Amino acid sequence: MIDEMIAPPDKNAEPTPIGRFLGLEKHEYRAVAWSFVYFFCVLSAYYILRSVRETMAVEGGVHNIPWLFSGTFVVMLLVTPIFGWVASRFPRKSFLPAVYYFFVANILLFWAGFTYAIENDFDFIWIGRAFFVWLSVFNLFVVSVFWSFMADIFTHEQGRRLFGVITAGGSVGALLGPLATSALVVPIGFHNLLPISAALLLFSVFCIAKLRQWVETRSGGEIAESVASAKPLGGNAFGGISHVAKSKYLSAIAVASIIASLMGTALYMFMAELVGDAFASTDERTRIFALIDAATSTLAMIAQLLVVRRFIGRFGIGITLTLLPLISLVGFALLAVNPAFAVVAVLQLVRRSLGFGLTKPTNDMLYSVVIPEEKYKAKNFIETAVYRGGDLIGTWSVRLLSGLGISGISLVMLPFAILWALIGLWLGRDYLRRDKLGVGEPKP
Repeated sequence: MIDEMIAPPDKNAEPTPIGRFLGLEKHEYRAVAWSFVYFFCVLSAYYILRSVRETMAVEGGVHNIPWLFSGTFVVMLLVTPIFGWVASRFPRKSFLPAVYYFFVANILLFWAGFTYAIENDFDFIWIGRAFFVWLSVFNLFVVSVFWSFMADIFTHEQGRRLFGVITAGGSVGALLGPLATSALVVPIGFHNLLPISAALLLFSVFCIAKLRQWVETRSGGEIAESVASAKPLGGNAFGGISHVAKSKYLSAIAVASIIASLMGTALYMFMAELVGDAFASTDERTRIFALIDAATSTLAMIAQLLVVRRFIGRFGIGITLTLLPLISLVGFALLAVNPAFAVVAVLQLVRRSLGFGLTKPTNDMLYSVVIPEEKYKAKNFIETAVYRGGDLIGTWSVRLLSGLGISGISLVMLPFAILWALIGLWLGRDYLRRDKLGVGEPKP
């Protein structure tokens, strides 16, 4: 259907008014449309299940959340080398769909487990804990693979123009997913949301195939460095770790990721505690989390469509990357003064909206100036194992500092926000240097 609606590529054709408004050139419409749908499928599949994950955390006891994140981190450490091994030995056109097939099978297994437990009136708390860990791994892997794919098929200049629009596809999914959850969870039960998520994720594989066709058409048969190539990335299973260790640029991204995760996890635990106190039933808690997610996604989508391209064009990547740290600095300072539910909820909403709407697409642009192996292995390592390492540090830090209360923990977060902002400025400068050198530029 999308192919029928979009004209064949014509680089010399005049863009339509909406194309000019969104910063698209005529020959890019087809790829952007499929990328938009692809990211919609990935994030709607995740966000349908995200509220279930949050509910499982509350059901298992808020005091056990650090253990859940510890288990997630351990699983990440085990899975990351496996992904590196697969990426080293199989071409991208094979392992990209395989990642999604694997997770679809996982979702259906959890559906069977929850259904069996509910129908037989068994306690599903341990299935819920396993689901929490699994979904925390799932969402980072599928999103990381998506953006590696995007960095592989678009040039640096295209990334700056197009990633905001493409990210909006994910925000539409992140908006409709929670709305679907809030509408369906009570009538059909949370467990019956899982097959819906699996179907959406399965369609993303079809989107990958359509984008690979676009790459082949654009390349005119010269696809040696593209995702359509039959050549594996090479290297070894631990290539992602070694690339991060050797590169100041990638190391800086990793440190920024840890700080972002640390601060996000602190807010997450504050929210889990307050929601657990305020709402008694599993389905009602799921609905509250879903509504918060829907509001976040709405604001993020507006930023992605209307703000990110223009803001980066005017102020640059470095300044853009400092916005979320500065908002966090102000937010945690306010939280230190007034640690109320309303302040936590608003700060969570603003941080996540800005993060998804502006910071995330900007951060993904950073990987357009690295070599292909780093786009997949190093990016995957940073956005899975390193990110969940930040979660681990955050959850245990909050637990160990619990005697300080929300106000005291918020004060501890302030110096990290300042450091995060400084790293963002440095990354912006080094991105420009790499961009001028043409590092990681895909072959047209």
